[in-house]
Amino acid sequence: MQITNEDELAGIKAISKAVADTLKAMADYAKAGLSTKELDDFGGKYLSDLGAKSAPKLTYDFPGWTCISVNNEVAHGIPSEKTVLKNGDLINIDVSAELNGYWADNGCSFIIGDDVNNHTKLIEASKDILKKAISRIKGGVKINEIGKLIETEAKKSGFKVIKNLTGHGVGRSLHEEPHEVANFCDKYNQSRFRKNSVVAVETFIATHSTYADTLSDGWTLVGNNGGFVAQHEHTILVTDGEPVILTEGNGVWE
Repeated sequence: MQITNEDELAGIKAISKAVADTLKAMADYAKAGLSTKELDDFGGKYLSDLGAKSAPKLTYDFPGWTCISVNNEVAHGIPSEKTVLKNGDLINIDVSAELNGYWADNGCSFIIGDDVNNHTKLIEASKDILKKAISRIKGGVKINEIGKLIETEAKKSGFKVIKNLTGHGVGRSLHEEPHEVANFCDKYNQSRFRKNSVVAVETFIATHSTYADTLSDGWTLVGNNGGFVAQHEHTILVTDGEPVILTEGNGVWE
């Protein structure tokens, strides 16, 4: 969406704070021995207490309040009583929601307990690349230039990017123009970031895969060549200078 007045700015700030606070609370709550269903229920109640509604439920009738992906799952993991978190697991939580007609989106990957499986390098690369990418975004910048930066930085770190999962515009619905903020240089996308627009920017940094495939449950995504993926995401307001990171409170960079 394009922010045109103070009321719209206040609205997008309110929902961005809600999803950021929920993500941080869920990340703090997650621990070994907890099922992803229990973690999701915690997040669903947190959103509800803030007056917000789960975006994946509203938009897609997703079978969970949030998306929780564990280990080899790339994204859109379904919360389950059968999936019990273990020490060393790589987990991704993606929280998006609606409040008073405004929508925002954010996510992060992290390790449960100790890094016994050596995921820290992947996670830190995803965080650092997201920070670098967002710092380059302003009105007039080509979207594919940011994609090129993300892929180039991933390669420098020894990783790949998932090419069929992208950032996107957000604000009055979960997915808006620009519909794709890719993790690589899409030469066919010549569009530019627009000042005062709201965009969810996310990295999908991978050890082995370049595309995500959907499992038979119709939701869960896994890499086409296996391995692991770290995702980090912020909702931002594009300006003619440094962008405003609306979900900064989620603690991704702490």
